Amino acid sequence: MSEIMIPQNFTSKTADVVVIGGGIVGTSTAFWLSREGLKVILVEKRDGLSSLTTAASAECFRTQFTEKSMADLALPSVEMFENFRDVVELTDIDIHLCQKGYLFVTDDQAQVGDLEKAIQTYQALGIPGTELIVGEDLHDRFPFLGPKALAATFNNRDGWLSTHETTYGFAKGAKNVAFFMKTSVTGIHKDNQGICTVETDKGLISTRLIVNCAGPYAGIIGKMAGLDMPLTTVRRQKAFVRTNHPLVPKDAPFTVDLENHSYWRPEAGGVLCAWVDPNEPESTPSDELATDWDFAAESIHRVSRLNPFFETIADDLKADDIDISAGHYVYTPDDKPVIGPCDEIKGLHLNCGYWCGVMLSPAAGKRVADIVTGKIDNKENPLRYSRFKDGDFEKGDTFLK
Repeated sequence: MSEIMIPQNFTSKTADVVVIGGGIVGTSTAFWLSREGLKVILVEKRDGLSSLTTAASAECFRTQFTEKSMADLALPSVEMFENFRDVVELTDIDIHLCQKGYLFVTDDQAQVGDLEKAIQTYQALGIPGTELIVGEDLHDRFPFLGPKALAATFNNRDGWLSTHETTYGFAKGAKNVAFFMKTSVTGIHKDNQGICTVETDKGLISTRLIVNCAGPYAGIIGKMAGLDMPLTTVRRQKAFVRTNHPLVPKDAPFTVDLENHSYWRPEAGGVLCAWVDPNEPESTPSDELATDWDFAAESIHRVSRLNPFFETIADDLKADDIDISAGHYVYTPDDKPVIGPCDEIKGLHLNCGYWCGVMLSPAAGKRVADIVTGKIDNKENPLRYSRFKDGDFEKGDTFLK
């Protein structure tokens, strides 16, 4: 039986595994470890699960990855989302799955070849259902697009969900996990056998295995254990625009303008929109990220380029109609997460380095558990941490990283 609690000070606890971080990645990891019969303690410094980076995400998932190592996590993750009640063995969980697709659009003839290449790669990787849509067919199927739109890739299996319900579904479905809220890790100790103790502001936890799922704080946790990871944290913002304007296409997919890195999707009561600034500087991990006063205006301007209905709804907007929030993406040298044990420090496992943590979280958590229990040899894991030391990595070309 699992329990979510705010513990009082304790002298010591013991666990087979300590998971650090209570976002969707950490909670999925704790779930899968518990399903292997391990006693797990998850520590989260905030007062609730799914309350920092997970909550700031666009809550989306997709199958459209051009790197095999990512597709191998994305496909089973989508399948787990589709069958979530069976996965967590709870009949009353509703993660509000909405599979309206991802639409990657361009008006640049030079990019059409990139779309065609992506389709070929998806097919080679066994990703089913992605279409290349061009010309009149594109405008017939997605009439909200402006006349300049030339071509797009689309997969109607992609979509979005409630990250809060999904995270708590993993927590409720876990078998033997103590979720310690408002509990900060203050130190990690080792002996001649490797990891031995996690020090927290509530007391000590004796364990031989830690999984670092601390999101933007993963680098800090790593240094506590003596590991300096090549992680970069970057602020990403999103805007919620409150509107009931009849021009908003309620059944639209998650729509991405590949030319200017902007995107939008319908949301209850309005729309979400944002853009990924490739020049956003690295920033220090923080629970309170400042937002730019002009971010919403810039986002609306950018999405209006290929979605001209935004120009009309913008005419009626007031300041109170817009909410801006921010979270962190975390990047590694090849823009892919690190999963599995760290060879340098026995007992330290990793599940971090995500710009796409929500969409890969189910399968990534399971992979951690499979490596811990020996079902997968870490040498066969393409996202192992040692790839950086070995030089066995390269950046991929997945759209909108």
